[in-house]
Amino acid sequence: MKKIVGYSLIALVGLLSACEKQLDQNPISGQASSDFYTSKIDFTQGVNAVYNGLKTYPDRLLNLSETRSDNLYAVSDGGVRDWEGINSFQKTIAGNVYVNEAWTGNFNAIFRANSVLEQLAARSAVIGDSALAVRFEAETRFLRAFYYFDLVRLFGKVPIIDKVVTPAESVTIGRSSVSDVYNFIISDLKFATDNLPETYAAADKGRATKYAAKGMLALVYMTRSSPTYNINGPGLALNEWSQALTLLNDIIASKKYVFGPSYADIFNYDKENNQEVIFDVQYNTGSNPVVGATFPWLLVPDNYFQAIGKTTQGGLTIRPVSNDLLNAYDPADTRKSFSVHGGFKATNGAVETRNFFKKYVDTTKVPLNRVDWPINFIVLRYTDVLMMKAECILHGAAGTQADVDAIVNQVRGRALLTPVSNVTLANLFEERRKEFAAEGSRWHDLVRSGNIESIMTTWITKEDVGKTMQPFQKNYILYPIPQSELDVKPGLYDQNPGY
Repeated sequence: MKKIVGYSLIALVGLLSACEKQLDQNPISGQASSDFYTSKIDFTQGVNAVYNGLKTYPDRLLNLSETRSDNLYAVSDGGVRDWEGINSFQKTIAGNVYVNEAWTGNFNAIFRANSVLEQLAARSAVIGDSALAVRFEAETRFLRAFYYFDLVRLFGKVPIIDKVVTPAESVTIGRSSVSDVYNFIISDLKFATDNLPETYAAADKGRATKYAAKGMLALVYMTRSSPTYNINGPGLALNEWSQALTLLNDIIASKKYVFGPSYADIFNYDKENNQEVIFDVQYNTGSNPVVGATFPWLLVPDNYFQAIGKTTQGGLTIRPVSNDLLNAYDPADTRKSFSVHGGFKATNGAVETRNFFKKYVDTTKVPLNRVDWPINFIVLRYTDVLMMKAECILHGAAGTQADVDAIVNQVRGRALLTPVSNVTLANLFEERRKEFAAEGSRWHDLVRSGNIESIMTTWITKEDVGKTMQPFQKNYILYPIPQSELDVKPGLYDQNPGY
């Protein structure tokens, strides 16, 4: 369904306009909210408004995970760009627009989720369908867990807000421990796995399913099991690989998803919602107001679109793919030619020799409006489930080396690469790097690998020819708490170390 992100939100604009800032918000539990939730369609719109919080998630992944990682050497030759502080590990990024968006975007969506859950508890009888009411709760709790998981991976400790609060209440809620945040996430996801359907009718395709919840919960267990690095970050060094594997095996055993023969077809505009997709962000193009995607052009220099005679997009300069990643591809790897563009001649005659990601760009589908790209963003796909299973086995969960090798060789075979044997965790993460390039997973993979300090330190030494990057330190696993949040009530939040 191409409508969830933008569906029927006009009626909610006034109701949700107070959500612009987490610590400066008006309660949604008052008369206006009660007057709104009077029918099934009102609750449908309310739940869709929670999905609407996903709209900027793909951009966030590309700005804060992909750009932060060793996949991009994102220096700019067109003036100072906001992503450069992210890429170069500057200490002064507490006011960075991407960091601010990650905090406010997630908490705005959590605020919407809490308002829906509060009204479901008080008024679900107006829906007239108890099973649908439970599904709405499960969808909303899945999404709330999704947003909190994004927050804990980016910021570590964050405030747990499980109900609609007044402005006065909001400035009394400090940051909770990472462990408590995870417990909150897991509670929501377990409810979702128990109560979401396996599939939906065509009109509702794109909503969270039981298997999307199981995949997300598996990743939560895996992330909690990663090293702590002695910071208040996403890793708790727990041994929950077997819990994750059980969930991943449930997804595989369902036979609802298929490892397709073509890598390019996974991202084909005309083959959306293919059987590789477990959960994605759905966009509605050609609507008024415009609620299409913006992520396809985010890593593409604007003069490339001009060079091929297409509409100007974001006005962005190039974020070059790192030489380290380019050299990691085998010459026969078909994923490289699909994901990476090797240069072009600009309209002014200048030749751009640096490489950039063009994974989501179909040059026959470039829209006239740069915020209306007609492509969904895949958050979780079947290949990821298979490779996460291999990761769990390598960490000691049930399975064999032969199982791991078979999974990796299935992935490599689709890329027309020769088989390998005795795959290690390091080998697996390198394969993931190429399989999921430009999908926003690399930074989180590096953190989970346990080797982010050595990998990034070595990478900076080798890649940073312009000497623009700061030395890597483990505190940079997390982003700073936005300065605007610290300023609301000094002392309520402490800043993350290193900033």
